[in-house]
Amino acid sequence: MILEGYDYAWLVVLFIGIFFAFRLGVGIWAGRKVQDNTDYVVAGRRLPIYMAAASIMATWFAAETLMGASETAYDYGFQGVVFDPFGAAMCLFLSGLFFVRLMRRAKYLTIVDFFERRYNKTMIILSTFAQIMTYFSWTAAQIVAGGAIVQALFGIAPQYGMIIIITIVALYTMMGGMLADTLLDFFQMFFTAGGVTLVFLFLLQAVGGFAGLFTDAGSIYVSEPFNLLPISGEGFLGYTGATAWMYWIAAWMAIGLGSVATQDLMQRSMAARNQATSVYGSYFAGGLYLFFGIMSPLIGIMVYKLSPGMEDTSYLLVSAAMTHMPAILTAIFIAALSSALMSTSDSSLLAGASAVTENLIPVITGKKLEGRQALWATRIMVLVNALVALAIALWAQTIYELSVVAWSLLLVGLFTPFAFGMYWKKANGPGAVAAFLGGFAVWIGATIFFFNQGLGGQSTALVCEYTAEMGAFSEGWWCAFWDAIYIASFVAFLAAMLLMVAVSLATQKTHPPRKLVDYYGEPLEPSLRLNLGLLPIKDAFRKISPEEKETT
Repeated sequence: MILEGYDYAWLVVLFIGIFFAFRLGVGIWAGRKVQDNTDYVVAGRRLPIYMAAASIMATWFAAETLMGASETAYDYGFQGVVFDPFGAAMCLFLSGLFFVRLMRRAKYLTIVDFFERRYNKTMIILSTFAQIMTYFSWTAAQIVAGGAIVQALFGIAPQYGMIIIITIVALYTMMGGMLADTLLDFFQMFFTAGGVTLVFLFLLQAVGGFAGLFTDAGSIYVSEPFNLLPISGEGFLGYTGATAWMYWIAAWMAIGLGSVATQDLMQRSMAARNQATSVYGSYFAGGLYLFFGIMSPLIGIMVYKLSPGMEDTSYLLVSAAMTHMPAILTAIFIAALSSALMSTSDSSLLAGASAVTENLIPVITGKKLEGRQALWATRIMVLVNALVALAIALWAQTIYELSVVAWSLLLVGLFTPFAFGMYWKKANGPGAVAAFLGGFAVWIGATIFFFNQGLGGQSTALVCEYTAEMGAFSEGWWCAFWDAIYIASFVAFLAAMLLMVAVSLATQKTHPPRKLVDYYGEPLEPSLRLNLGLLPIKDAFRKISPEEKETT
C-alpha cells in the first residue's frame, strides 16, 4: 500500500472522491440532454476542434500510457514503448491524413457502417465481432489498471478495486453517452497531462536537468535507452536477427495501424462538427499525445538513474510523484491518474455497445432500431460490455499486454479491408472476408510457430525462458505467449493483404465491388482529393466548412 505512512493520504482520498463525484454528476446532467441514439453515440455531431482533439487525446492517454510506459521504459527504455506512445501517435497522424475525412463526410455513426455499405452482411458480423473483442480486451486493461491503483492507494484487494471502478464508469456512460464522455475527457486532459508534466519536471530537476537526463542514462535490460531501433548485439526486446526486425515492425503496426479501424477514434471524428474539424482534431491529438506521452517513459528512465535497484516498479509513476512533488500536487495528480483510466474505459464501453446496436442487431433481427428504442438498447449493451470486460480483467490481470493485443486483433483482421475499401475500387466482399478470416488463421498458426520454434530456432519460449532466469520475468511462458502474438501479427498482416488482392481479383465477375455510399445510401465520390486530410486549417474552426456548404 503506497499511501501507508504518507502524511497526506487524506488529501489524496479527498481529491479522488471529488473527481469521481464530478464524473457521476456530468453523467446525470448529460443524460438529460440525450434524446436519441445520434446524440448518445456521436454527441449530435457538434464537437468543436478543441473538444474533438482533447477528447481523442484524453481517450488514448490511458492507464497503460501513464503507468505501463514508465514501468516498461525502466526495463527496456524507448524500445519497450514503441507500441505506445510512438505507434499510437503515428496512428493519429495517419488517421487524420487518410481516413477520418471520408468517415465524417459519409456521416456514419459507427465504423461498422462503412463495412456494411462497402461489403456485405458477413463483414458486418465479422467487423462487429472484431470491435467487440477488441473493446473487451481494451476495457479489461483499464479495469486492471484501476484495480492496481485502488490496491496501491488503499490496500484493497485488486478484484474489489476493479469492481468499484467499472461500476462508476458504467453508470455515467449509460446515462450520458458520448456527450458525457467528451466533456469529461476535455477536463481530464488538463489534469492528466499537467500532472505528468509536473512529475517530469520535478524528476528532471532531481537528475540535474536535460544534461543529467541524457548523461549515462540507462535501463535494466537495454544499454541505449533512447534508441528506438534494434541495437547491435542486443537486438529488440531480447530478440535478434530477422525475428527482431519483425517484432520491431509489428510493434509500430500493432497500434499504429491496428487502431485506425477503431470505433472510439472514428466515433470522435464523426462527432466533429465538420470535415476539417475531424481532420485537424486527429492531427492536434497526435501532437499532444506524442508531446505528453513521451514524458512517461522518460520518467521511467530518470527513475532508473535515481533508483536503479527497484524491486517492484508497478507503481513507479505514483511513487515518483509522492517522492519528488509537493503534497497538494501529488494528491491532484494521483486523483487525475485514477480518473484517467475512466476516460478510456467509458469510450471503449460506448464504442462496443454502439456497434452492436447500430449494426449487429439489425442483421440478426432484420429490423433497424430507431429513436429511444435504439438509445436504450445501446445503454443496455454498455452494461453487458462492462460485465464481460470485468470477467476478462479478473482472469488476465495484466495491463500493457491486454491493451496492445487488443489493437493487434484489428491489425490482422480489419485494417486491410478498411484501407483497401477506401482506396481500391476493386475491393469486394469475398476479398474482405478472405482477408479477415485468413489474417486470423495465419495469426494463430504463426503464433504457435514462433512460440515453439521461431526463426533459426529462436522461439519466444526459449528467449523468454532465458530472460526469466536473468530476472526479467517471473513466468517465462507468459512472456513468450505475448511475444509470439505480436511477432505473428506481422506475418498475418502481410497474409491479409495478399488475400485481399488475390480473392478480390478472382471474384470480380461473380461479386462486383460495391460503390462507396454514405450513411443514407447516397453515392460518395471515391476521389483521392476528397479523402485525404488536406484542408485549410481555418475551416477546422468553422461550424460548417465551405466545401460542405456546397454539398448541402
